[in-house]
Amino acid sequence: MTERAQVIAHCLTYPDVCEDYPFHDPNWCVMRHRKNRRVFAWIFNKDGKVWVNVKCDPQWRDFWRDAFESVIPAYHLNKTHWNSLILDGSIPEREIKRMIGESYDLTGK
Repeated sequence: MTERAQVIAHCLTYPDVCEDYPFHDPNWCVMRHRKNRRVFAWIFNKDGKVWVNVKCDPQWRDFWRDAFESVIPAYHLNKTHWNSLILDGSIPEREIKRMIGESYDLTGK
């Protein structure tokens, strides 16, 4: 998974979510829970790559950062609870989906 449209399409498979562009900037797409309006994925282009910010349990934060060079402290968000995934092809799709799913679960409460 390296394309923005793939990430958005995957996020839309979760129940009761919507796509939003809160900054009136087409570069910044957020995926929200309809009910509580919380964001579970921030999707944007930076440095020629698609990036996705996802919320993570602090117990897993460093695991993901250590496991993949393209998982780093979140760009423009709280680095204790959020990671940035740089979609350069080095993170297996299964793991990207797992991190997005965890973010969805953590923000749905």
